[in-house]
Amino acid sequence: MLTRKQHELLIFIDSHLKETGVSPSFEEMKEALTLRSKSGIHRLISALEERGFLRRHHHRARALEVVRLPENMAPRREAARPAPAAAAAASAFSPNVIRGDFTNRLPGVRAANDAAAVQLPLYGRIAAGLPIEALRDDGVHIEVPVAMLGNGDHFALEVAGDSMVEAGILDGDTVIIRKGETAETGQIIVALIDEAEVTLKRLRRRGNSIALEPANARYETRLLPPDRVKVQGRLVALLRKY
Repeated sequence: MLTRKQHELLIFIDSHLKETGVSPSFEEMKEALTLRSKSGIHRLISALEERGFLRRHHHRARALEVVRLPENMAPRREAARPAPAAAAAASAFSPNVIRGDFTNRLPGVRAANDAAAVQLPLYGRIAAGLPIEALRDDGVHIEVPVAMLGNGDHFALEVAGDSMVEAGILDGDTVIIRKGETAETGQIIVALIDEAEVTLKRLRRRGNSIALEPANARYETRLLPPDRVKVQGRLVALLRKY
């Protein structure tokens, strides 16, 4: 059972697709439903997707597809042209690329062209002797699916070396890190050692010491006092190109 707003949005998207061949932009959907913010549209789309009425195609602009309509309506393939009111609403807007408004949900992240992705700053390859901020190139960003992220600030890092291969993290992979100064034991973190060296390792707490544990039998675990280690963030996702 759909709410009234969910039903209205589904019919509007379906009508717009039939009229223009592309799904409407978030701004068009917001104005058609007289909502104050695009975050309301995002919640409605997520609810329709969960109920099997919509499908989103990641890494594509205009990424919405109507899978089915409510049972009290004709199937999409056989449906007649939209009612005059719906057609007027659809034709009142010019086609535009969907632009996801995720900046309120993900502070510090720039919205990407695809409604299902955001752009994160890409830091350089993790290397000894450089603090994390020294790796950053403000001009380089990568697109990351929103589904990989949660609340908070995020950044991406390119992995150098094979110290974490047994955790499935390979040389050249891109890891997505959620910024933070705390982490639970067992989590994979970006650690800053002695304000100079950055490393990606699994965190273990051993008495009053911090253990930075590799995931490769060829490397030794480093045991350090807490005042020498600062957590920069923890691993939340991984990207790999083949």
